[in-house]
Amino acid sequence: MTAPVPHRTTSAYFLQAVASFAFATVALVLGIAYLPVSAWMRAFLAVGLLYEITSAFTLAKVIRDRQEEGAITSRVDQARLEKLLSEHDPFKVEGI
Repeated sequence: MTAPVPHRTTSAYFLQAVASFAFATVALVLGIAYLPVSAWMRAFLAVGLLYEITSAFTLAKVIRDRQEEGAITSRVDQARLEKLLSEHDPFKVEGI
């Protein structure tokens, strides 16, 4: 049985990141809403904001997936090495 992988971040850090993201998004939405420009310009900026948010989430997911892929490969290599070391007997004499 394998041991569970410990979390690298605390709940407080996660909450801070979510709150920061929410605050920045709300501030930008309010800034766009109160800009003294036409509705078309506001709509363009709002679509740009949504595109930026989805791009940020996609980039974060791709980075996380690559990191997890590297961790899995490293674990498989580590397991192979441990198996080879456990099967190796330095005192075994070949040919006798």
